[in-house]
Amino acid sequence: MMPTGIQAGLWGLLAGSALLAGALGGYFLRMPQRFVAAVMAFGSGVLISALSFDLMQEAYENGGFIATAAGFLVGAAIYTGVNLFLAERGAKHRKRSGTQQPSEAQNKGSGLAIAAGALLDGIPESIVIGVSMIQGGVVSLVAVAAIFLSNIPEGLSSAAGMKKAGRGAAYVFGIWGGIALISGIAAWAGYAVFSHGSAEVVASTTALAAGAILAMLADTMMPEAFEEAHSFAGFLTVLGFLVAFVLTKAGG
Repeated sequence: MMPTGIQAGLWGLLAGSALLAGALGGYFLRMPQRFVAAVMAFGSGVLISALSFDLMQEAYENGGFIATAAGFLVGAAIYTGVNLFLAERGAKHRKRSGTQQPSEAQNKGSGLAIAAGALLDGIPESIVIGVSMIQGGVVSLVAVAAIFLSNIPEGLSSAAGMKKAGRGAAYVFGIWGGIALISGIAAWAGYAVFSHGSAEVVASTTALAAGAILAMLADTMMPEAFEEAHSFAGFLTVLGFLVAFVLTKAGG
């Protein structure tokens, strides 16, 4: 039987591959910004639901309120701090599909900052997959499905914006291909590093990743969704929330 850590890595790679699939669509297909933003709103709702009914609930049940709340706040604080640092260096609009992303000529070093920002956005999601396998050695299919569904619009929107900023295919697909691979490594690490931790440590780690993901949604995905599809952003977010909610209950 395949070791659980390897299974975690493969699940993380699967979820991360959706970023590359989305990037292919965003780079090669001419999609209206309104459509891209609509898909982004749906993906935001999917992740919010998964955070609420899968990750945070599991963390609370396993580690209690204090460990869960502390991890949740620390995750949001870490993400926000690093994101502010990268935003000052040109990565503020890395998820935007329009012309907001700066070119390298406009902001020297912004390409590296955008790459680092994309990595920052993907790591917490991947760690969650690995940590979800600690209890019983079975992955949370709800978490994998939610992350996969939300990763497609992330890659779609960001790749479209990168292309409009004048960045070539090698840069775009190098980033998303690399992050897909790192997603697998991060999922493996999430299992390997925390599998021997106490229930409180596992709960705090799960909640920390959840806090970082929610902060990422508010800082990067939801602004894109509202700016281009504000008339329908709320409804599409609710629809995405409902889809993930149904997956959670079906998986339970």
